[in-house]
Amino acid sequence: MAKQVGGPRECSLASALEAVGEKWSLLVLREVFYGVRRFEGIAHHTGAPRDVLTARLRKLVEAGVLRRVPYSERPVRQEYHLTEAGAELAPVLLGLLEWGRKWTPAGPALAAPFVHACGAPLQAALTCGACGGRVTGATVSLDPARVPRT
Repeated sequence: MAKQVGGPRECSLASALEAVGEKWSLLVLREVFYGVRRFEGIAHHTGAPRDVLTARLRKLVEAGVLRRVPYSERPVRQEYHLTEAGAELAPVLLGLLEWGRKWTPAGPALAAPFVHACGAPLQAALTCGACGGRVTGATVSLDPARVPRT
């Protein structure tokens, strides 16, 4: 067996997953996108244990995905709002919702609730920036020369 050189491969995917790539974090983001911004509502709709939810909210704030916004001074209470970086995750969540609807047996087969600025329901559709063709598992291949080295 060949000896492995270097450490884990560093890339933007690893960085993104460090920030948001965990079940409870993604479910928190789903709820904030759905307009649920207060701890109790997020806890109720995700089913996350309170200690886990507290940790995930803290991490999402530290990662710049969510920001705390005060809504009560007595007692001091805050709710969570998407930052620009958080809002940019909408296509990712839409893609995961559609993938789950197609490839996982559990859960309702409801259409994703996202709509475009024009008012039309959205479907995730990744396209090639060069030719405009739709990107699917069958149209993607790997360029070994572009794989980050470790």
